[in-house]
Formats: sequence, structure tokens, C-alpha cells
Amino acid sequence: MLWDACQDYFRSKDGQREIRENVLEPIGNIMYNEMYFYVWLICLYHVFLIIIVVANLVLLLRLLHYTAIHPFMYATVKHIV
Repeated sequence: MLWDACQDYFRSKDGQREIRENVLEPIGNIMYNEMYFYVWLICLYHVFLIIIVVANLVLLLRLLHYTAIHPFMYATVKHIV
């Protein structure tokens, strides 16, 4: 009897609306507010990581340009055997 009343309440549109408004929406807001900082932290971490990778690439290309070691030089030389 009590079980049937609970089932009827949860199946009704009013019961579903009240659960959505009073339980699910506050939990969603709490989770959004807690995760907001961590999402920004991850985004900033990726931006700094991309900057470091690009800086290393530029430094490597500059180093290869100013040294006598050229990685593609040996690929174009034909050896006589």
C-alpha cells in the first residue's frame, strides 16, 4: 500500500518535476561550481604545455640552423660504391 503510493508519486508529472527541481538541479549546480576551478586549471595547463612545446621546437630548429650538423644533408648525398 505504501509502496504503491510511492510508485504513483514518482510516476506522476508533479513528482518528477519536484524531484528534478529540488534534487537534481541543486546537485548539478554544486557539481558545476566545484568543477569550474579544475576545468580552468586543466585549460591553463594545456596552454602552458603547448607554449613549452612550441618554444622547444623553435630552439631546436634554431640550433640545427646554426650548427654544422644538418639532419637532411646525409639523405641527399649519393655514395659511390
